[in-house]
Amino acid sequence: MSDLKVTKISDEQNDEISNDDLFNITSWGADLSFREIVSMYEDGELLKPDLQRKYVWKPDEASKFIDSILLGLPVPSIFLAKTSDETKLIVDGYQRIMTVHDFIKGVFSDTKKIFKLSNTKGINEKWRNKTFAELSLEEQRRIKTTTIHAIVFEQKKPLNDSGMYQVFERINTSGRALNAQEIRNCVYYGKFNNLLMDLNKLPVWRNLLSSPSEDSRMIDVEYILRFFAMDNLADRDEKKKNQISLKKYLNTYMGDGNKLSDLEIESLHMHFEKVMSYIFRELGSHAFGNIKIKDKKPDGFIEKFHPTIFDAISVSTSYVIKNNLIDITTYKICKENHISLLLDEQFIDSIKNRTTNTNNIYIRINKACQFLYGVSYEW
Repeated sequence: MSDLKVTKISDEQNDEISNDDLFNITSWGADLSFREIVSMYEDGELLKPDLQRKYVWKPDEASKFIDSILLGLPVPSIFLAKTSDETKLIVDGYQRIMTVHDFIKGVFSDTKKIFKLSNTKGINEKWRNKTFAELSLEEQRRIKTTTIHAIVFEQKKPLNDSGMYQVFERINTSGRALNAQEIRNCVYYGKFNNLLMDLNKLPVWRNLLSSPSEDSRMIDVEYILRFFAMDNLADRDEKKKNQISLKKYLNTYMGDGNKLSDLEIESLHMHFEKVMSYIFRELGSHAFGNIKIKDKKPDGFIEKFHPTIFDAISVSTSYVIKNNLIDITTYKICKENHISLLLDEQFIDSIKNRTTNTNNIYIRINKACQFLYGVSYEW
């Protein structure tokens, strides 16, 4: 469940990526000892993508897994993805890897509590309530030398991470399924992803979302990505299509974002903050909400973030700022014009129906430009 109150857009909820690309993904098996895995993790060669999945096993579950290793029972395989810089991302198996890592190190990484095996009947009495250091040398070696089978994936073609996205999306053997942005956070980690995470903490952005806490499923991060993607749609090949797959476009855009220079990343940070600060100053926390109608008349705002209204108002504001069409130090948005925009029939159709149709994307941004700033949107 998302922590944000968001208006659902029906045609975006079922946006599945068509497999237009023919993937050349190689995979191979490797038996790795836990000594190797812990060493790789410590050296930064084995990565858990930021916020992919927190450590969720309870002490009894973690103890049971260590008990299984000590008893010599088979250990389920893990899935890793090899990246272009020779590191490996943990696709599946993080709970198992971190359980052994933390037990050997002596403390749980998240809580910093001492990792002792549970003193329960489910654990062999030989090592109940013991830390790794309290085990015999033979038992310590047994844990370190136990091997786990790793299935490693590497995408050869196309020269992007689309195939890796598919791997993350389809392989999920433990816990909840990752949503689109959580997968992007895993696959497209890098400087642009870090930018999104930083921007998500901005107080003005939190105010516009009416949500002081960051969303646990990264829905808010996806909307920042969406802003940049929609803001640059006019300059991209996707503009030439009648219809875009929003999920696929956001994937592609995020991958491209990691190719930006540090200076370009800094510029995007400043621009996003400028745009959102101006919108909040002029329209307040309901800037991206729809209008309530009572007795066929406007009656305040719906307290939900509306994604396609967000497209229209944020991108139109970005457009006039980037092209110096207004002076944001003095220009005031007429509140009546804001309401008129939300009541305009063509605008309403563009935010409700066929919302990923490129013409409708243009219409809603252009309408916002016209109503709020008195200019036309050109692309």
